[in-house]
Amino acid sequence: MRRRLPALPVPPVLAPLLVPTPAPAPLALGLTLLVALLALLLAMLTTTPAARAGTNDVALARPRQQFVAPAPGSYRLEVIQTAANGQVLDTDGRSYPLQRYTAGKVTLLGFMYTYCVDPVGCPLAFQTFVELRRRLLAQPALARRVRFVSLSFDPTNDTPAAMRAYAGALADPRSALRWHFLTTRSVGALRPIIDGFGQDVAVTLDPQGRPTRLYNHLLKIFLIDARGRVREIYTTSYLLPDVVFNDIQTLLRE
Repeated sequence: MRRRLPALPVPPVLAPLLVPTPAPAPLALGLTLLVALLALLLAMLTTTPAARAGTNDVALARPRQQFVAPAPGSYRLEVIQTAANGQVLDTDGRSYPLQRYTAGKVTLLGFMYTYCVDPVGCPLAFQTFVELRRRLLAQPALARRVRFVSLSFDPTNDTPAAMRAYAGALADPRSALRWHFLTTRSVGALRPIIDGFGQDVAVTLDPQGRPTRLYNHLLKIFLIDARGRVREIYTTSYLLPDVVFNDIQTLLRE
């Protein structure tokens, strides 16, 4: 049930307007309406920040953490599978094996597309990556041993140039924590990577029946160890910065 807000007191500056005067009835009615409108405006201005915060919580669909994440190193993450491989393009259009970005460091990899607005999809993953980046950069020794990878579902729209524009300063090569924004030449080049990771997708076809893009139906973020092995897979309800941060530190202690 929605909480009923208490009646707002009339500000002192408006109180004189409520005192009866010998003004004609139409004028008195107009003053009454003016007072009501001003009180309504005051209420809106007073509640806007809280309302805005509540709206953002819903829009971003943040999962709520109701437990304390286990301490780093107090548990083990089992090997789930080997990270998939395939040819990808960096933001300069250069082609490399995906393995270049999934071995040698602890890697957090997620699939995305630049124009996604699904509240439990790319925006949620992006927000989590940004928060984890903030925490890691506060400890440069850790940050240098970790990388982030965002790989597009939509090579038709998300060209290397589009990915570079989307990444902005987050892809700064001078950063202690490298964040790589990758795409592929085609859906055909992307599909083996998707299948290798077991990512659920749907294919969109053009009028000639040719695949044009893949769309994520279930958010998955993959935590990969320095040997290129997937050690954890996070979905919407478990994509918690505290948990992921401790998992990253656990792998770094191996």
